[in-house]
Amino acid sequence: MGAARDNKKLPEFFRPLFWSYNFDSLDLGDNRKTIVLTAINYGSLRHWRWVRDYYGKTAVAGIISSVPASELKRRAGKLAEILFKIKLNYAPRRAH
Repeated sequence: MGAARDNKKLPEFFRPLFWSYNFDSLDLGDNRKTIVLTAINYGSLRHWRWVRDYYGKTAVAGIISSVPASELKRRAGKLAEILFKIKLNYAPRRAH
């Protein structure tokens, strides 16, 4: 967790991703999962790099791999698997 930690607010370039949230009240700790998943699903490489640098590669990988794969866009999930060297949590299909 590098120098970016000194700032307690999400950088302004994230604002368009969080149009449905009260952006100024997002907490980098309490809203970590939401921030990471939104950046992965809707962000650019700049957003991905920021969350990786701020939270750390291991923490981001842990968040991504802890949620069902259905919470991620297909292409974003595939790229996350490659970049973070993780396996997404695919729910098994039930036999009827």
